[in-house]
Amino acid sequence: MAGMEGGGTLSEVYQSARKLLLRARDGVERLERFESSVSGTDSPELSFAVKKDISQIHSLCADMDRLWRSIPAKSQRDLWKRKVEQVAEEADSLKDSLDKYSMRNQRRMLEAKERAELLGRANGESAHVLRIFDEEAQAMQSVRNSSRMLQESFETGTAILSKYAEQRDRLKRAQRKALDVLNTVGLSNSVLRLIERRNHVDTWIKYVGMVLTVVIVYFFWKWTR
Repeated sequence: MAGMEGGGTLSEVYQSARKLLLRARDGVERLERFESSVSGTDSPELSFAVKKDISQIHSLCADMDRLWRSIPAKSQRDLWKRKVEQVAEEADSLKDSLDKYSMRNQRRMLEAKERAELLGRANGESAHVLRIFDEEAQAMQSVRNSSRMLQESFETGTAILSKYAEQRDRLKRAQRKALDVLNTVGLSNSVLRLIERRNHVDTWIKYVGMVLTVVIVYFFWKWTR
């Protein structure tokens, strides 16, 4: 009679443990489905609930281990011993699966954190490279502007020298015409020498002006580099 009462109590505890096993197994399977999904989502609440169920199963197994030992009939004791051991083994298996899932989830979270840090560093390096390119582009634009200014200055100097050459040709032609006229009217040689000296002076002024123009263009080119 005592054995039947103990067995009845043991049956109730056993049924409670089986219900918890089914719920914990379903929770582990749901966690593994979440893990294998595209988004790889996690459910901390479900993980905590499964862990709590497994802990309760272990506690019930300890109670059942104490109860089956109090059954008088050896055959009944052996039967309940195997049932309790089976529940404990299933609980240990679920706990192992949950631990592996937790480790994979932690590793996945760590990898996601490392990827975020790498991406942040990559973005920072990209910004630095872009700043370097921008500075180089500005420097190249400055060089192009200086080159354009130098080219314009050279063209201006060339135009000035061309004007001087044209004026020199006109002066020579005017000189020849004047000499022809003076020779025609019979002016003295002294007047002719005076005109020639003035022509030499004008020639020197012209060449000095050309040299000064070249010097100014050279120093302007050096300044703009």
